[in-house]
Amino acid sequence: MSAAAAVSFSAPWSPEARWAGLGAIRVASIGPSARPRGKVLHVPDLNGDALAAEERLCARAREGDRAALGSLLRAHGPRLYRSVLLPRLGNPAAAEEALSITYVKVVERFHQFTWREVGIYPWLRVIALRVALDQLRARKRELLFMPQDLEREIEDAKQDDRDTEAIERHDLAVARQRVERILGRIHPRYSLAIRRRVLEERSREEAARELDVSVSTFDVVLHRAMAALRKALAAEGEAP
Repeated sequence: MSAAAAVSFSAPWSPEARWAGLGAIRVASIGPSARPRGKVLHVPDLNGDALAAEERLCARAREGDRAALGSLLRAHGPRLYRSVLLPRLGNPAAAEEALSITYVKVVERFHQFTWREVGIYPWLRVIALRVALDQLRARKRELLFMPQDLEREIEDAKQDDRDTEAIERHDLAVARQRVERILGRIHPRYSLAIRRRVLEERSREEAARELDVSVSTFDVVLHRAMAALRKALAAEGEAP
């Protein structure tokens, strides 16, 4: 069994991940929004002993140690999911599929990896961005990120020497800005409905009270809001 197949991964979910992309928005309906479940793995910023430990794992992985490579993938997989793949693909299922493909490509290409003092994450991120780019090129509508956006990102990412935490903060901030831009293109009432019900995951009753409508009326508003959002996303995808 390959190292990629041996790695078990539970996709993390957090307020930051919800704001990061349209994962919840695209799979949401009037009912509760779908979301990955499982234990959230916190990966601290690497420094000192932790960075040295990661370097040792990389050296062992280069020598064919599948357990070492599996440890690296388990450590960084949640971050790749929440700040690279989910924000750009906007769909938990697509992001999980992309993560699996990323794992396979890492296994196939690990012999190409050269250790850098910032750790392995920047290299993993470039691979994940390329996987996301391939998926976006195959899609025509409802794209938060355009393929040309990722092409530029990949070129910049190859030379990115920032630490892991700084890269993740950047990725999440960029995605949040895009979500805000898209929501700014639809009626404020629709935008508020999506924020409360989908992004913040408030109950239908709470969201309805804030909009000062009945629950049944809120359901209609949210349905129309989602339609408006899809239309805005489609227009974004058709923009030159």
